[in-house]
Amino acid sequence: MTDPVLIVGAGPVGLTMANLLAARGVPVVLVERNAATSDEAKAISLDDESLRTLQAADLAEAVLGIVVPGTGTRYYDRKGRPLFHARGPEPYRLGYTFKNQFAQPELERLLLQSLKDRDGVDVRFGTELVGIEETDGAVTARTSGGELRASWVLGCDGGRSTIRELKRIDMTGTSHRDVWLVADTVGDEHDERYGMHLGRPDRPTVIVPGRDGRCRYEFRLRPGEGKGGTKPDFATIERLVAPYRAITPDQVERCINYTFNAVVADRWHDGRCFLLGDAAHMMPPFAGQGLNSGVRDAANLAWKLAEVWHGRADERLLDTYEPERRPHATAMVAFSERLGRVVMTTDPMRGRIRDGAVRTLLLTPWGRRYLAEMRFRPRAEHTGGLVVRTGTGDERLVGTLLPQPRVLVPPSLRPRLLDEVLGDGMALLGTGVGPDDWDRVASALPAPPAIAHIDVALGDRLPRPHDERQAIADADGRLEAALAGTRGRFVLVKPDRYIAAVFSAAQAAQVATALDQQGIA
Repeated sequence: MTDPVLIVGAGPVGLTMANLLAARGVPVVLVERNAATSDEAKAISLDDESLRTLQAADLAEAVLGIVVPGTGTRYYDRKGRPLFHARGPEPYRLGYTFKNQFAQPELERLLLQSLKDRDGVDVRFGTELVGIEETDGAVTARTSGGELRASWVLGCDGGRSTIRELKRIDMTGTSHRDVWLVADTVGDEHDERYGMHLGRPDRPTVIVPGRDGRCRYEFRLRPGEGKGGTKPDFATIERLVAPYRAITPDQVERCINYTFNAVVADRWHDGRCFLLGDAAHMMPPFAGQGLNSGVRDAANLAWKLAEVWHGRADERLLDTYEPERRPHATAMVAFSERLGRVVMTTDPMRGRIRDGAVRTLLLTPWGRRYLAEMRFRPRAEHTGGLVVRTGTGDERLVGTLLPQPRVLVPPSLRPRLLDEVLGDGMALLGTGVGPDDWDRVASALPAPPAIAHIDVALGDRLPRPHDERQAIADADGRLEAALAGTRGRFVLVKPDRYIAAVFSAAQAAQVATALDQQGIA
């Protein structure tokens, strides 16, 4: 295949997708109707999974230079008193801090600059998509700058997606009328490394400190205080911010009144077009997962497009995108909506019940873990698509995200992040298996480099290199904990680091058949 992939929309999801594809050697044309990247007050939090995705495009280190390595979210009760601090699961479980504050304009500029340094990328600002026509194996796209031919078209063009409109795809869900004032400020003295959700029914408020004196303020407006889609006057901003700081007009970087939606597109894949990010799903901001869900979309689809584009898989593989991503995105939309109703309620009675329930949970060790580790949040898991359940090993791992601990790699044995060893493609981990098992599996499944073969040494033993496969050992105890229940088994990991299968050598043929059915020979 020679035609580039057309990405519509140069927001953070479109820019991330372009970087992921370019890093895998897929040519990209990126069109954006606006003249430059956005300067609006939008996303403000990147989670550890998003940073891990950016790591796959060699961007994580650069992005770490513009974020605050955060410690989660602190929730406050109806009287402004601390309730609990949600720090997420185990620190650095995926190789990075759980929640990281940033300014979206800075992130977009960084991602765009990275694209300028990559081969095979054509970025066109001030270019609007106006029509598409699909033929066998390609798409002809009509833009304000002329026609172009593409292999696939990716709609990363937000809530008012042109691709979704051209494909006549509806969205199902709820549009909320609540109006929130959002202001990004500078010269702020907040130095907390966590976001603050103040659950006061009289004025629900969110405060998220950033780098270099930046701070995001979000206030639920009362009837008559402002309309969605309008810019608030400075007097309103000053009045709302007054309990937390003094502010001058020049210290307001950007501000807007907005309403939010909780909707999911009825389909994400139509012919040679795909929807990602807000074009596929929009959610309230209270869980901080809007952008992160879009980055998950990009991580899931990028490697599949690359495999098909390079001829290493057929197009059936692309059919796994929506079954893998829709269930979790839909659950996250519903969760964000519920969280907003509870945490940001304007009902004093509901606030009182909420505070009492949380304090009751905090009385037990289980309840404290449930809140602190955010076990109330939907777990990212693939329940359909490229998942193979064989009934052996630890089936609970199938479809879940493999952590990223540090591992020892011969000959130097210096600790490295796991993904640096897994590589760009699929990886097969043999956890404490013998040479005969490897021979049996190698005869059934695609050999390296199609699928990297990696021996995992368990029990505090040194990794033993082999001519035909890599070897690693646990460096910090986390790899062995993550693979508990798979000793003597194989763990097949997809390039987006979700586990496709856990199986024995005797079941290798079964797994090979399942991969072939999904387009991977």
